[in-house]
Amino acid sequence: MNRMFSKALFSLLLFLCVTGLSSAQQSWEKLHTAADLYEAHPEILRSIFSHLDLDRPELAAVKAARDKGDWVGAADNLLAYYAHSPVAQSLARDLPDRGNGRIAAADTILQDVFTIQNVKGKVPILPDGHRDWYYKGPNNDREWAWLSNRHSQLLQVMDAYFETGNPVYAVYLDRFLRDFILKSMPYPAEKGTESIWRGLEVAARAKAWTRLFYAMNGSTHLRPATRLLLLSSLPDHAHYNRHFHGGNNWLTMEISALATVAAYFPEFKDSEAWLDYAIGAMTESMRDQVYPDGVQTELTSHYHNVSLHNFELFQSICEVAGRELPAFFPETIRQMYGYIARAVRPDGYRILNNDGDRGSDRELILRGADAFDRPDWAYIASNGNNGSLPSDGPSYFFPWAGQLISRSGFDSLAHWSFFDMGPWGSGHQHNDKLHLSLSAFGQDFLVDAGRFAYTGALAEKFRPYARGSQGHNVLLLDGKGQGSGPTHASSPLDRRFVEITERYDFGSQSFDRFEGLEGKASHSRSLLYLRGKFWLLVDRISSDRPRTIQALWHWHPDIALQLQGLEVAGSHPGGSLTLSLVSGPREVDLQSIRGQEIPEIQGWYSPEYNRYEPNTLTSFELRIPATQTLVWLLLPRSSSSGDTSYRARVLSETNTYVKVEVQVGRETWELQVPYYDRDTVAVSQVMR
Repeated sequence: MNRMFSKALFSLLLFLCVTGLSSAQQSWEKLHTAADLYEAHPEILRSIFSHLDLDRPELAAVKAARDKGDWVGAADNLLAYYAHSPVAQSLARDLPDRGNGRIAAADTILQDVFTIQNVKGKVPILPDGHRDWYYKGPNNDREWAWLSNRHSQLLQVMDAYFETGNPVYAVYLDRFLRDFILKSMPYPAEKGTESIWRGLEVAARAKAWTRLFYAMNGSTHLRPATRLLLLSSLPDHAHYNRHFHGGNNWLTMEISALATVAAYFPEFKDSEAWLDYAIGAMTESMRDQVYPDGVQTELTSHYHNVSLHNFELFQSICEVAGRELPAFFPETIRQMYGYIARAVRPDGYRILNNDGDRGSDRELILRGADAFDRPDWAYIASNGNNGSLPSDGPSYFFPWAGQLISRSGFDSLAHWSFFDMGPWGSGHQHNDKLHLSLSAFGQDFLVDAGRFAYTGALAEKFRPYARGSQGHNVLLLDGKGQGSGPTHASSPLDRRFVEITERYDFGSQSFDRFEGLEGKASHSRSLLYLRGKFWLLVDRISSDRPRTIQALWHWHPDIALQLQGLEVAGSHPGGSLTLSLVSGPREVDLQSIRGQEIPEIQGWYSPEYNRYEPNTLTSFELRIPATQTLVWLLLPRSSSSGDTSYRARVLSETNTYVKVEVQVGRETWELQVPYYDRDTVAVSQVMR
């Protein structure tokens, strides 16, 4: 009897548990009106009014209802005000006619399948009916969870709604927001690192929600309860970004979000103070994180653009709010555009360096050219199809960033190289000083390995390689790579290390902080680019003892390689690059490695986050007695070149320079390349 009673009791408890969960699920899903929200969560609805400045004349009806204890009436009056507020008039979009069109990418999101940094995952549903907002994706990657909580997918769904008029998209927005906001409560009011309450996610949501709140103005599909939940959570988002923001590009994202809430919701009682703080923090940060040459101090092209975007956004927000910024603010934005315009590859893609992606900057530069009336930037970005020829260039040097961009011209098939001569950077750094990337004829030849991923299984495998010297075109000394360097430049690089003339470019720098290296050693690298002809690279190793040197050269995956003697020839249909060791010890071990995992990661390339593929490393390994000079010739030749013969030899070497003769076809040059000082550079063509 007791057993039967226990079994019945267990069944009853199980039934109550299941039905209770079902009721809870229905409860949050069926919160449609202000009255529904007040009945289920009276504390949430009341909290909205604690954040409002109810002494504003336009909120008189809201205050009157609140003062009478009519919380539902006050909420309805508040929503009626927001339907016709000045901000709503400027940000609302014309609602589409009802339709039944579908957009495949948005339909995928309707299934809670999100594509985050090239990885697709389906967010699970928890027993309470809410989505699992801590889900880390199929690769157990914290970055996946973080980025999925920024809600950019909502903007994609919203755009699908406005394009098709199909209500399924608007209904999804409504349910998604109600689900998330209720599940994210309570606001912890402290700095966090978890999926929901972390600064970048808070900032991105505040911006996305603001757009959505006003764009969907007048839509019956975004329920009153959902609108009220947004108004209850946005002050928490602003509080987080005000009190727990980071620095560098994080600050630009978080403070621009604070300004977004302050400017577009002036009814919040703290909005004016938030905007005051935002202007002070953003202007101070701009001075701190952008060098006078226009380069953001992280020295990562990807994050340079992030900061640029948020500086521009902040400026537009201040214009909406009628707040004036110092004159240096728009001038710095102009300089930041000037950097990406002059550094861009001939194919329109940005530098791939540090924790960056090899994305296209062409449209961004053209937008900046239009905004600042710079036809020279348009000329560079369009390969001369638009705008006007720059009065400077085609090569450029950024003295605070320490970056030398060499070009043969502005056409799509031009030679291009990036030589890293600067500080380590203030964030997202790789240990790669003196790295060289090179492209020609519309194709990359020598590349940076990229960033792979920050967290998860992919990062565990590849992150040390991505950040380490082994993923870059530098030297390893006794197997040791570079350690960290200075994060910031305190002054521009002395011009005695750089020279750009009509005929050639020269740059030189050195490094001596090799991690775990016994004794003392330093590496200096000098680059001489003879415009339209070739690069000559001189490595000078100064050491207190014999060393084993590995010179690493990473090739783009699409390049076909041939190794012969001390020469590597890389080719693709448009042309080729021959890399040869002109001077060095007699015994050199030349190896080719592709897609290696054991004994160590080597020969991999990541053009974008979470994307990677094998590429080929060619490694020149040699033994030096102490001080040694290595001379490299990097000779590009188009597929239409005629006489492709070449010869290079060292004529003489001193403690300050090396003199080299290079013959290509019927042309011969004598080149004097110093290890440091540009004053002893000499270039002459030999007539025979």
